[in-house]
Amino acid sequence: MTTSGSEEPYDSWGSPYGASGPKPREGAWDPVRDWQFMGHNVKRFMKIWECPKPVLGQIHGWAIGGATDMILCCDLLVMASDAHIGYAPSRIYGTPTTMMWVYRLGLEHAKQFLLSGDAIDAETAHRIGLVAYVYPPDELGNQVEAFARRLAHIPANQLALNKLLVNQAFENMGLRTSQLLGTLLALRRFAG
Repeated sequence: MTTSGSEEPYDSWGSPYGASGPKPREGAWDPVRDWQFMGHNVKRFMKIWECPKPVLGQIHGWAIGGATDMILCCDLLVMASDAHIGYAPSRIYGTPTTMMWVYRLGLEHAKQFLLSGDAIDAETAHRIGLVAYVYPPDELGNQVEAFARRLAHIPANQLALNKLLVNQAFENMGLRTSQLLGTLLALRRFAG
């Protein structure tokens, strides 16, 4: 299959698994196709994790479900004092595909919030180490920008090396394997 421009092979459902036949039964669940779709989302989120520059995540309002898969891939999280974050779908609808909850929170808090699906308020998120800073909503943007300006004075290669070192430690703890399992378990919602 050929692609044009920045289009990735998975964007049009083409893949190494795409075969010309047999044609799937209409309405039949195709677990490989769904795994590719969900896996592609994980790859998109992980581009934040893999970016050599630090990525600051600014949380205001509610970050729920799949939004947490994306925001938890950021390097540093800053939250408005009235914001919430949580994975409510864990109650009935699946698992987080990036599995960053375990790596960001540790065993006890990851279980606490993934088993219950409860939302985490900003004060709690800061206390348990999920976010680095909490600011009033009207100060959030300026504070995040001020921190970004501080980082801009550090040589880019130093930032990239330190980010790579920290991220590699988490990958050595099995991050990618956890993501594969999280993605596969998330598919069960499509099956029936």
